[in-house]
Amino acid sequence: MFGCKCFYWNEVNNMSPTEPGTFSLPAPLPTWPQGQGFASGRINLGEIEVCRISRFNFIWSCNLLQSKKKSATFYEPAGIPDGFYSLGHYCQFDSRPLRGFVLVARDLASSEAEGAHTSNLFKSPALQKPLDYTLVWCSDEGGQGNYEGCAFFWLPQPPDGYKSMGFLVTKTPNKPELDEVRCVRDDLTDKCEVHHLIFDAISKFSSSPFSVWSTRPCNRGMLGRGVSVGTFFCSSNWISGQELNIACLKNLDPKLHAMPNCDQIHALIRNYGPTVFFHPDEVYLPSSVSWFFTNGALLYKAGDLVGEAIDPSGSNLPSGGRNDGEFWIDLPSDGGRQIVKHGNKESAKLYVHVKPAVGGTFTDIVMWVFCPFNGPGTLKVGIMNVAFSKIGQHVGDWEHFTLRICNFTGELWSIYFSQHSGGKWVAAYDLEYREGNKAIVYSSKNGHASFPHPGTYLQGSEILGIGVRNDAARSNLYVDSSIQYELVAAEYLGEGVVAEPSWLQFMRKWGPTIVYDSKTELDKIIKLLPLMIRYSVENAVSKLPLELYGEEGPTGPKEKNNWVGDERG
Repeated sequence: MFGCKCFYWNEVNNMSPTEPGTFSLPAPLPTWPQGQGFASGRINLGEIEVCRISRFNFIWSCNLLQSKKKSATFYEPAGIPDGFYSLGHYCQFDSRPLRGFVLVARDLASSEAEGAHTSNLFKSPALQKPLDYTLVWCSDEGGQGNYEGCAFFWLPQPPDGYKSMGFLVTKTPNKPELDEVRCVRDDLTDKCEVHHLIFDAISKFSSSPFSVWSTRPCNRGMLGRGVSVGTFFCSSNWISGQELNIACLKNLDPKLHAMPNCDQIHALIRNYGPTVFFHPDEVYLPSSVSWFFTNGALLYKAGDLVGEAIDPSGSNLPSGGRNDGEFWIDLPSDGGRQIVKHGNKESAKLYVHVKPAVGGTFTDIVMWVFCPFNGPGTLKVGIMNVAFSKIGQHVGDWEHFTLRICNFTGELWSIYFSQHSGGKWVAAYDLEYREGNKAIVYSSKNGHASFPHPGTYLQGSEILGIGVRNDAARSNLYVDSSIQYELVAAEYLGEGVVAEPSWLQFMRKWGPTIVYDSKTELDKIIKLLPLMIRYSVENAVSKLPLELYGEEGPTGPKEKNNWVGDERG
């Protein structure tokens, strides 16, 4: 009837929807230092200005199998300021606090005084109404005009040269008003991609499901200009890899005026800097880089048997270039080797890199911690634990976590916890807090991976209970990053504003490469296990990262993918 496929819900509980609770940080936000457009509530993207809407009106909720984990709710933005227009509707899991947002936009050229933008006289308006709507999907056929509990999903049809930013949802088959949403001129947009799957609905007429995803810009990281609108993508026939029929915005403001200045950066760190707790049995603690150098770390060159002492600032380290294996750093060769291995917590600090994220609408505060040594791992097989003698150990260990700050308000949005070769983002409402808005980061025993909560995390198969242990717990061993930190880089502020230390330019490895027969050690362990589980252990161990099978020092922060790129996950 309406040109869409109608789907059957096993059970839909939308007669009396329960709206998710809201979340606020433990303490009120401070008054941030003045300067530029940070935390001003609006962000200039060039020809359009956007503000964030986090108040919503309920539209429709779907609850598959009466499970809150499977349910999702759709909302329209509420309280849109005069002169701004919606770009699409919002959707989220019901199992999470209602803390999302959508952006609304206004055309600066049409809203400012006449003559202020003479260069735009020959351009089409930044925002235009859609020409029409296409019905993408409806939740039920309805019957004899009874549409109670139904939802209809609409894609705005943009004029030539414009793109849609999101979908709209209605409770009846009547199309939304054309004035309800705006499309954006093509050159002010960027490509976006699906991110998290929100739900699938199975059709009783077709094997093709109807799915809803959150979206994010394709071009991310420090140099990416894609701006997330906060809308969702939905389809009944989308194939992975296909370009989406909606877009995200693009920040064309070369100055990124919503990014924090130096005073604001320090205020953010003082307000949000996490406490990093090390395991109570940790023996390989962090230190400052200068302590490491001062206490005997050596610079080696390929072909030389004797290492060179390193200046406390690292000024005699080779600068720039690439990780070509010509140079590396090692522990002292004398009796101080064991002392340096165990670090020096009193000197330890977090090394901070600040960079734009999501097109300058967020700020990433990346905090790097240095440990002179990474200890060996422990294999967990069910209730058995086997400590490795060498596997997993190496000289030099650079780990990090990242605070993502909303530039509209200065609010902590999430923290990325780096975990060996991967990691994950954790929303602010799922964090632990110790003092005010300062979160807790747990550093795992020996390996120093970061976790949001205490416990034992397996690097392997959680289902089989087989893998390398990552034990995290609170103790008296901690570093307060809100005090013990050093700002080492913030490129967007301009050259020379933040003095980068000499050692940051060292692009080689912070430890030697030592190859040993780890397979022999693993074989000895596996032979001690009952026959019924040997195959499962061998299979799980074969999937562990290669870094566990030899000693190889890491490269420094600037050589990591996330220095310029976005975090994984």
